Amino acid sequence: MDPETAAIFAFITTVLPIVAAIVAISVGGWVFTTWLRIKNGYPLETSWGVPVHPSSDRESQERIKLLTNENAQLRAEIGSVKDRLETIERIVTDQPSKLAREIDGLTLDQGGNA
Repeated sequence: MDPETAAIFAFITTVLPIVAAIVAISVGGWVFTTWLRIKNGYPLETSWGVPVHPSSDRESQERIKLLTNENAQLRAEIGSVKDRLETIERIVTDQPSKLAREIDGLTLDQGGNA
């Protein structure tokens, strides 16, 4: 073998395992991230980044509808709890004399005459 061919052969045998390792790590990382996306329910993407959603069956649509209704109910309940908490915070942070006057004003209004 001439020296030039031997140098090329030595270069290829040195670089080829490194390139193969890089390719294997890249493909392994891609497979791992795809597996994580599937496991955690994220949509897969095309090569252009457009999400690919699986076709949904009747049971999935019903489950989504039930969860949407439950979500709306929980949001309404959280809203009422926030309103109550604001009222309690206002009562706690108001001055005691102002609170006593408001309570007296309410009892006078409801009872007619004191």
